[in-house]
Amino acid sequence: MSKPIPASLTAARRLPNVWDVLAAACVLAGLIALVRVSPATFQPLDAPQATVVTLDPYNLPVYALRTTMRMFAALFASLVFTFTVAPLAAKSRRAGLVLIPILDILQSVPILGFLTFTTAFFMSLFPGKVAGLELAAIFAVFTSQAWNMAFSMYQSLTTLPADLVEATRAYRLSGWQRFWKLEVPFAMPGLVWNMMLSMSGGWFFVVASEAISLGDQNWKLPGIGSYVSTALDQRSMTAIWWAILAMFVVILAYDQLLFRPLVAWSAKFRVELTAGAVGEDPWVLKLLRRTRVLQLAGDWLSGVFARLGAMRLQSASKPDKAPRAPSRFGDALFFLAAGLVTAAALLAIFDYVTSHDVGWSDLLETFVLGLFTMVRVFVMIALATLLWVPIGVYIGLRPDWARRVQVVVQFAAAFPANLFFPIFVILIVKFHGSSDIWLTPLMILGTQWYILFNVIAGASAFPGDLLEASKNFHVGGWLWWRRVIIPGILPYFITGAITASGGSWNAAIVAEVASWGDSKLVAHGLGSYIARATEEGNFAHVVLGVAMMSAFVLFFNKVLWRPLYAYSTRRLTL
Repeated sequence: MSKPIPASLTAARRLPNVWDVLAAACVLAGLIALVRVSPATFQPLDAPQATVVTLDPYNLPVYALRTTMRMFAALFASLVFTFTVAPLAAKSRRAGLVLIPILDILQSVPILGFLTFTTAFFMSLFPGKVAGLELAAIFAVFTSQAWNMAFSMYQSLTTLPADLVEATRAYRLSGWQRFWKLEVPFAMPGLVWNMMLSMSGGWFFVVASEAISLGDQNWKLPGIGSYVSTALDQRSMTAIWWAILAMFVVILAYDQLLFRPLVAWSAKFRVELTAGAVGEDPWVLKLLRRTRVLQLAGDWLSGVFARLGAMRLQSASKPDKAPRAPSRFGDALFFLAAGLVTAAALLAIFDYVTSHDVGWSDLLETFVLGLFTMVRVFVMIALATLLWVPIGVYIGLRPDWARRVQVVVQFAAAFPANLFFPIFVILIVKFHGSSDIWLTPLMILGTQWYILFNVIAGASAFPGDLLEASKNFHVGGWLWWRRVIIPGILPYFITGAITASGGSWNAAIVAEVASWGDSKLVAHGLGSYIARATEEGNFAHVVLGVAMMSAFVLFFNKVLWRPLYAYSTRRLTL
């Protein structure tokens, strides 16, 4: 029989220790950094240095901090968006029929397409202040982060194991309880990897998000993205290397402080009957477990969430209601309303475009350019699949390897395509290469990682008991890939392929136009068309290009990716 712990010893364990001091110092340093850069957000636009970017490396720490703050603000907004839209699309058949195509369209709209029409709105909220530009930049980063997170959670919610769902019904959990006790934990492994990818996606498009135009006015918000843009304009390789170093330091810092602990924490939500392979806890988790004050705060916070999770939205004494059959009359009204809204939106776009001297020849031109971009997207997605699926499975099934390559993959995914412009432009000009062919790899540089990250997430969440069963039955080689691992990771892969495809269309606006100083290369495609129209301030052509790009993405998602996704979820939930 264990002896009771003396009250004096219990009280001593609640006193701060040296680890609390270290943790408090880290928190204080973060608050000081936040206070250091916050005043710049609310200063007037015409203030000295408000929108001035210099290539002095001394300014890079402040630039890096401001860029990181924008990306974490966008990441928080993306989480709120994900926890709102994804459950609604997964649980409501009618809402899903509308929200999923909308997400397909939004993920394909280039960042410049958003900036063109949202900058004026955000600047009207804070007239003459830098805060309006900051909100526009944060929203632009949000548009590069939110969609893959929402698709990841939607995929998890639509592939919940049937036995776990039945268990929640047997225990008569309310919808609120089921969401926090089953659905969110089940979605966590994939969502955490997609959060990392979203941060990297923010870095990939940060050059475009920090250079903002409205009419004939142009601003550059101080940050690493605008620093890179200035370095490219001035052809300063030294400044580009400084920017790469700053990016690496920032990515390494938030990987160690945030994402490594999150990955280790999310591993406990894997669905399996046998103990799976786990890696060593990261040092931040070890530090937090040695603190005392933070442990008490964490216990209190866990209690708050536990009480929230215990809230019942229905009485436990009431039996579960049988699901009602879909109402044909309700469906008819719903589809009628959705059709009217869609028709009104299409008519508004058509009226706007035709009223600005855009004819059928322009429509045909954008369609042909869309075919060029489409070929590039599918070739690059196919090559990325052949390369990264085997590598992702290997990494995902080995937690130690996953943690070793985690920061490397994040840095590679975050590397802006603009930083490759000098290499590509110089080589293409020197060897007289075709821009239509050799600029194509720029399109996949940032989007191939959607496939790798989702495959790693799928392999990490693969049940260990099924792996053990395949070993016991000596299933190996191609049979193991075909019968074991591919069916298990297929929903994750298709989610990654959908977001990679939409992201590749989005990246076309960066990849089809490359410049280095006075040298500028342009490939035929919708991306270069939209970039040229944005540069000229031709909003009608921007609208036409974005609408055509959205139509291409929506069509191929409807005829290819969504049927594959439905097939994979049926296989997984059988």
